[in-house]
This record gives sequence, C-alpha cells and structure tokens, in this order.
Amino acid sequence: MLLSSVQLTLMIGPVIPVTPPRAVMDSLAEVEVKVDDVGQSGFQLIFSIDKQSPLQILFLLTGGLPLLFMRVILIATVNGQANVLIDGVITNNQISPGDKGSNSTLTITGKDLTALMDQSDWSGFPFPACPPEARVALILAKYALFGVIPLVIPSVMIDISLPIEQIPSQQGTDLAYIRYLAAQVGYVFYIAPGPVPGVNKAYWGPQIKVGVPQPALSIDMDAYTNVESMHFTFDQEKNRIPLVYIYNQETGVSIPIPMPPITPLNPPLGLIPPLPTNLIPPDLKPFRDDLAKMPIPQAIMVGLAAAAEYAEAVTCEGALDVTRYGGILSARGLVGVRGAGPAFDGLYYVKSVTHKIKRGEYKQNFTLTRNGLVSTVPTVTP
Repeated sequence: MLLSSVQLTLMIGPVIPVTPPRAVMDSLAEVEVKVDDVGQSGFQLIFSIDKQSPLQILFLLTGGLPLLFMRVILIATVNGQANVLIDGVITNNQISPGDKGSNSTLTITGKDLTALMDQSDWSGFPFPACPPEARVALILAKYALFGVIPLVIPSVMIDISLPIEQIPSQQGTDLAYIRYLAAQVGYVFYIAPGPVPGVNKAYWGPQIKVGVPQPALSIDMDAYTNVESMHFTFDQEKNRIPLVYIYNQETGVSIPIPMPPITPLNPPLGLIPPLPTNLIPPDLKPFRDDLAKMPIPQAIMVGLAAAAEYAEAVTCEGALDVTRYGGILSARGLVGVRGAGPAFDGLYYVKSVTHKIKRGEYKQNFTLTRNGLVSTVPTVTP
C-alpha cells in the first residue's frame, strides 16, 4: 500500500481477524494509531467508499452502533521487519456521504483490547485468599481468547488475607479494578500488541525506563538528519519531591520521608534536574493522605512511582518520516537525540507515538521525556 520499503497489513473480523477483501484495502485512505506508554491506545481508519462498497452494507447492518465484537489488527512491515501497531476493537463508526458524485467517507475509530475490559461491572466478585497479583492474573485469564498473555510482576507487598477474616472483592470493571490494584503498589498496567499478530502482552508491574536504546533521532545534521521537527520544553516548576509520612505506633509520631526520583528501573537520563519546587520554601504536606495507613513498603513504592512522574521536567515533541528514519519509533523505550545542543542531546524515554499513514507516506509524531538537562552518556547510538 505504501512505499517500496513499507507495507501495511489490515486484519479485521470477530474474535479472530482475517485479511479483508481487496475492495476494502483499495478504499483505505488514511490510518492513524496512537500509542501511550501507560494509557489506552487507539486507532482511526478512514475509507473512501462508493455506493456499492461492502463497507456500506456493513455500516447499514450495524445501524452505526459500535462494533466491539469486531477486532482490528494493523501491521506495518518496514524493511522486511513486521511491527504490530495496534490490536483492538471498533468502538465507533461514522459515515459522511459524498457531494457532487464524490465517494463517501467512512471513519472507523477504535481502542486497544482494554476496551473489552471496561464493559461489564463485576463489583462484588470475590477473590478469597488471593493477593493482588493473583487477582490480576485471574481477571486477565478471561481474555485469553483474544491472545492476551498476562505478564504480572509480583510486588514487595504480597498480602494474603485469611478467608475467615476478609475476602477481597472486585469493585467496578475489570480495567478499573486492575488499574486500582496497580495504583495501590505504584505499578502501571497496559496491553501491548505483538510480537506476532493476534498475541498481546498484558503488563502489570513497575514502569521500566531502561533497556537498549533505539536508533538516534538526529536534527540539523545535514545528511544524517532523520527527523522533520523537534521542540523542547524545560519545565522548572514540575519537579517535586513527594513526602510519604510513616506512622510510628510506639511514639505516636508520623515521620516524613522524601522520595527520590531515581531507582534502578528509572535511572537519571539528565545530569542537571531542576530544583524541587516544594523544598524552597519547605512544604511538608503529604502528596497522598492515605499512605500513612498503608504498610511501609507499599507506601514507599507508591511514593517512588509519583517521584518518577514528577521528575519528567524535560519534554520533547517532534515528527519524523519513517522511511528516512529507517524504522519505526516505539513507545515505552529509550531513544537517543543528536544535534539539539549539549543541553538537550542524550537519551530520552519515549512516552507516546502517533502513526500517521497515507498512500506513499508514513510519518510519526512523538513525545519524549527525561528528568533534566545535559546528557548522562557521552554519545548515543546512531
């Protein structure tokens, strides 16, 4: 569908998607996929269809209602390497009739498979003698039919209540409850498609900002330039040090403990972070009032997760052409930046990417973050 080095594959169907007829692929005009690091990812397909198109019949049969049973998989093959961009379900569709003999426009919008987890309220469902990790695994087992493979990282707070004392029960939908359990221990939850079509990784664990960096983004480097634009922002007021109060039962005194933003899973990517805004003047207000009632390890994990989020003072927004970059920039990983100057060069965490695909064109918008100015590494991988 695209350039000689890029091919786009669309699969659609109930539960197990298949390749659609050639007429459907020929009518596909634009594709947009947005992937966030910890949020819900989504997609949009725009078709240019005539009055005899099978997509017209599909729209009429559904009456324009959401097609949550219709699954969509988008695969981009760049230089022979297949990348699953999104695996989700259709949540909305709209049609705009053409004018003066032109084709109609059918717009299909959808979300990743977390949309299925947010439909039914399972409040009151019991989990006797199950720690949070086991509850997450049991909930995700219901979606094995869609190729969802749980990746659950046990927390340091494995708390198992005796059934004669307390039986934990679910509150809200599966998605809401899993996110609630993640927030209680400073974890994140998301579903990532791949590595092969039809398979998805459901990750419940700490946010990881380490790994092998992706090929560097180069700006203002003549023939080595592979991005179209980059804009940097340094927010000096964002950095804060969360205070966690630990209650000492023997003395009856709550002790404030500042949470550092640096952990083995979240190393510093910038040498010069901004000064925390809540230390000058001193601010002793806890960032959450309920942490004093939690066990100490659990409260510390929640505080470390908040500190890592507050520390993202440097933000970079930009755009690139995939064919010139030579591959696809992926979210939830590291990437190097070159040519932006000594203050902003170095490694960044890829917070989100948006794929924008048309015939003969494949571009990406991206958002990068890190904790401060000046690189912590002397060079980045080209």
